[in-house]
Amino acid sequence: MKISIDRRSEDLTVVHLEGRLDIDGSRAVEDKFAFATTTHQTGVIVDLSGLSFLASIGIRMLMSAARGQHGRGGKVVLAAPQESVRKVLEVAGIDQLIPLYADLASAEAALMAA
Repeated sequence: MKISIDRRSEDLTVVHLEGRLDIDGSRAVEDKFAFATTTHQTGVIVDLSGLSFLASIGIRMLMSAARGQHGRGGKVVLAAPQESVRKVLEVAGIDQLIPLYADLASAEAALMAA
């Protein structure tokens, strides 16, 4: 599992995830992910385009980030999931709790408009 963080401005951070967000993948990135998504108020886009698998522990990690940002007055959105990951998010109802966008550009536009 790989994570990269692109701090585009004070108001926008993009977190790119690549690999499988299962128990091993979550353990590999959870500290860095939590630090990037919850330590300061900002808009966060989680780029899921490189994510090939999403397990319940990965969903928990995404939900924790969204709750943490909400508590600080910021917002987390999800962007560009592969079809299998999108289906998991929809079946679990996560797309009803965390906004889900087809691509990074639309996610960024929505965050900047908010």
